[in-house]
Amino acid sequence: MESQSTAESPAVTPTTTDAPILGFDGSTFLQTWVAQLITGSFVILAVAITSHQVFYHLKNYTVPNEQRWIIRILLIVPIYSLTSWVSLLCFNRSNIFIYFNACRDCYEAFVIYSFLSLCYEYLGGESAIMAEIRGKPIPDDIEKWPTWHSASCTNCTCWLNGLQYTISFLRFCKQATLQFCFVKPIMAVFTLILQFFDLYQDGNWSTKSGYLYVTIIYNVSVSLALYGLFLFYQATREMLLPYRPVLKFLSVKSVIFLTFWQGMLLAILEATGFLNSVNFANGQEMISSGTIAAGYQNFLICIEFFFAAVLLYFAFPHRLYEDLSPGEIGSGKNTLSSIGQRFGESMNPKDVIEDALHNFSPQYQQYTRQGTDADEEFMKDVGSSRVQPSQSNASIKSEKTGLLNE
Repeated sequence: MESQSTAESPAVTPTTTDAPILGFDGSTFLQTWVAQLITGSFVILAVAITSHQVFYHLKNYTVPNEQRWIIRILLIVPIYSLTSWVSLLCFNRSNIFIYFNACRDCYEAFVIYSFLSLCYEYLGGESAIMAEIRGKPIPDDIEKWPTWHSASCTNCTCWLNGLQYTISFLRFCKQATLQFCFVKPIMAVFTLILQFFDLYQDGNWSTKSGYLYVTIIYNVSVSLALYGLFLFYQATREMLLPYRPVLKFLSVKSVIFLTFWQGMLLAILEATGFLNSVNFANGQEMISSGTIAAGYQNFLICIEFFFAAVLLYFAFPHRLYEDLSPGEIGSGKNTLSSIGQRFGESMNPKDVIEDALHNFSPQYQQYTRQGTDADEEFMKDVGSSRVQPSQSNASIKSEKTGLLNE
């Protein structure tokens, strides 16, 4: 009997070597239902706001050459918020967030290009812009212009001092944004390949990890794209005034630029030891610090993009296009089929490829691009006649400018 009781006793209590050290450092908060509920609530609200806005832009698709760009910009909210939320829900799955981040970041490049293209459309296209600025000297008189609006080293425009606005300047602005549209998807695919061969770990700054090199290339590319936007705004600021450009630039650049630097800050906090990995009691790593940093990035994005949705709602109101032709609303032409066709047209990337060929091809470097009749042809295809061909672009812009100033 004594030997039997001795034999049964060792397996009564389990060891603690497999139990995670949770602590109070907040790392595992990302795995709780509270975090998922908070982020899910913000995501649902953000998607609802943007879906409402996109639907009404499609319903009142009166100026396709502008609204297609607006719809592309607005869709960054559901794409960013939903992918970030799903990544958070899959937090326990090893590095699955990298695949969602790759899709999300590719669309980011598309938005920067779409915003610049929208500004081109506001101003009547490349030829109309050049008609206004060609031959004018780039401002360098500090007494006449604020420092941020003149060529100076403080805003990285000293290389423009003494130059004039030419088609080459406008071409550079477009090329700077277009390159990001191609670099970002390439780097996303490259990241997935490195991940497959276990050569990529988020937050690993080692020279043997692909994260360092991907981050460097991405930083250079996104900085160049934002710089191109800045130069264009500096050159056309006065022309864009009727379209309230400050709110539009603020909304788009804050969405792109702040999330980018937020991710960089979290990566620095991880590298300096402020964000630690979660380990088992035996010291074995359960969740890497890079995964935790990415988790916090996704958590913050889910919340922040609710406010981004609100900001974009006021920056790109659908009411401007509805009021262009109030008599046509509810006329029966807004079927689900026509709205779906408009959405498909607005998301067709064909124009990006055509624009890239035009801007990077040597034979077009000194030629300005003229307007096309593509929008009128599209309106015929989808059966919408809200904007008649006889209604000039000038009258449309006049109506919109009046609505903006109300």
